[in-house]
Amino acid sequence: MGFATVDPASGRTIETFSYMPSAEVGARLDGARTAAHIWRETSAIERAMFLREVARRLRAERDGLAATATREMGKPIVQARAEVEKCATCCEWFADNAEPLLADQPAPSQASKSYVAFRPLGVVLAIMPWNYPYWQVFRAAAPALMAGNAMVLKHADNTSRCALEIERIFREAGAPPDLLATILYSVEDTDLLIADERIAAVTLTGSERAGIAVGGAAGAALKPSVLELGGSDAFVVRADADLDASAKAATTARFQNNGQSCIAGKRFIVVDAVYDAFLERFAANAAALVVGDPADDATGLGPVARADLRATLHAQVRATVDAGAHLIVGGTERSGPGFFYDATIVADVMPGMRMFDEEVFGPAAAVIRARDDDHAIELANASTFGLGGSVWTRDIEEGERLAARLECGCAFVNAIVASDPRIPFGGVKRSGYGRELSAFGLHEFVNVQTIWIG
Repeated sequence: MGFATVDPASGRTIETFSYMPSAEVGARLDGARTAAHIWRETSAIERAMFLREVARRLRAERDGLAATATREMGKPIVQARAEVEKCATCCEWFADNAEPLLADQPAPSQASKSYVAFRPLGVVLAIMPWNYPYWQVFRAAAPALMAGNAMVLKHADNTSRCALEIERIFREAGAPPDLLATILYSVEDTDLLIADERIAAVTLTGSERAGIAVGGAAGAALKPSVLELGGSDAFVVRADADLDASAKAATTARFQNNGQSCIAGKRFIVVDAVYDAFLERFAANAAALVVGDPADDATGLGPVARADLRATLHAQVRATVDAGAHLIVGGTERSGPGFFYDATIVADVMPGMRMFDEEVFGPAAAVIRARDDDHAIELANASTFGLGGSVWTRDIEEGERLAARLECGCAFVNAIVASDPRIPFGGVKRSGYGRELSAFGLHEFVNVQTIWIG
């Protein structure tokens, strides 16, 4: 069965692929299991040297890799280059820091000697989305491989060339064959992959629906899983916030990556005293974004990745306006080739409206009025999602107190929610479970083994 990747800026087919036959998938799984046996016997020093070489190659090929991502999913080219650099930085952080985090830890007991060791599990299946086609993979792969595992990558169909480029980078950096093996495989058959005895664990970044399916299949197979799912992050603006700075940050938080980020600010909850002033600034910033060819360095907002995603986004906007919210900027599907959607701001959004209750994956922001700080936090937490959130204020201590009340995995004060290899990343509620990055992500796919000597 064949499929095609489509340039979202033009709507034209870029490349056609075929799903791998079962025999080829099986050979890849066998290869990954063999690689896992080899890799677990390498030292942390050797693994670190390998990751540093991967980082070097990423930087050497940055422009070409970035251009591939821009063609396949429409990311503005400047942001695509930054994504490749972030992957290199991630590899280097785990190369520099994983060895002591994986070292045996003394665990005093009545034994003559007892300690805890961290052993790799084997082959980790990574099911990855298209919106950050390199970063999503590397933030899972760098810690998993540094811990001694191998990885099989099932990427989104529309970023298949990115997936194959990742595999090539690892191979040319000196990895054992199939240490990171890309498979072109139908999502409908993912349950068979998860159940396969050669797969030891599963990590998914994707939608809530995908998380339910993958988490259920992993549970049925008694395999550990990490799920990083959707988000509807609250961006809380207090009355004392720097409105120019917070509106500028809000523009980046909502519209970077063409609004297609799980940790994008999506619900902008503004205290009544500064609501109108913030909205005016935010709307002006959104209207000023340069919309156009994502391959042009001057472009700030490119196309939505697929036609069906744009249609869903537009339906969410129209339903919210029909329910009584007010369209301030945008709200239109651009005519002509490609899947462009104007930067959109909808004001006076309330619970029960689609842009409040659902994840909005595209360049559309919901602005919500709060009576005061307590009401703002109440609104922020009135969501089934719990990935990230931020508080904007000049009072840092109060901002920290409010951030601690947010029901989310990542709470920021006066900064846009972001992933960073030095700190754990993940969510609560319908945003999934488990953690990526940092020591916590490094230990997700290891056997925490007790050694007891009598």
